[in-house]
Amino acid sequence: MRITLRALLLLALAFFTYLMVGLTIPYFSFNDQTAFLRIKQWIIHNEIWKTAFYVHVLTSCLCLIAGFTQFSKTFLRKFPRIHRYMGRMYVGIILIFSGPTGFIMSIYANGGLLSQAAFVSLTILWIYFTYNALMYARKKDFSKHHEFMIRSFALTLSALTLRAWKLGIVLLFRPHPMDVYMLVAWLGWVPNLIIAEWYIRTQLSKLKFFNK
Repeated sequence: MRITLRALLLLALAFFTYLMVGLTIPYFSFNDQTAFLRIKQWIIHNEIWKTAFYVHVLTSCLCLIAGFTQFSKTFLRKFPRIHRYMGRMYVGIILIFSGPTGFIMSIYANGGLLSQAAFVSLTILWIYFTYNALMYARKKDFSKHHEFMIRSFALTLSALTLRAWKLGIVLLFRPHPMDVYMLVAWLGWVPNLIIAEWYIRTQLSKLKFFNK
């Protein structure tokens, strides 16, 4: 049952990642009227923001893809080199590209201070958790490394959950667009992190106990 549930979860995440990649591809045209950019015309001529946007969007999908290789014991056992390579790619992309550019974008987020605070908090925690995962791996404390990678990937998944929340709220309640944005700015990642902490403190701790 646990294997089936895990397989279904991975399939669901893979499907939504596929959809996310599909949403990202149109931005390769570098057309300033593409999708999300239509509501950012007030800042689109800021070259720092514009560069940050394209770097963030085009690298964040790689984080999602790389992240899938980091939590399977079977994958780690059979393909340890690929696991390490993809893990390094995941960490490097976040710390060098996606994290810093996400912070720049957070400062100019739609929805005012409430949304900006949400996205700034998300970005800082994302960088912090990822950096700690790297440091614990270097210290060969793989238990702590695993915990921080779970936290990091939970925030990486906010790219998916934010859009899922937005779609559900709009379909059910049809609120004002900026009200939606202020709400999903927090809903996109806070529940993810709560679930990650629950898993680390309950399910993961049980696995560690039984593996002693």
